[in-house]
Amino acid sequence: MGKHHKKLLNNLEQLRMSAGLTQEKLSESAGVSRVSINAIENGVYVPSTVLALKIARTLNCTVEEVFQLPQ
Repeated sequence: MGKHHKKLLNNLEQLRMSAGLTQEKLSESAGVSRVSINAIENGVYVPSTVLALKIARTLNCTVEEVFQLPQ
């Protein structure tokens, strides 16, 4: 599990790296800045629903595989 925001956990960095994507390539596909992808990976920023869906689509996985609510 990646670094955590208090309201949302994520596996973004691991999934992105497994897909062979840089932050820059993922950001281009999702239509956001590389800084935004970095902020999500580091638990600083919670993405919108639309952005979470774009990220999951790019990584060919479900939103729940990328993002989880804390227990």
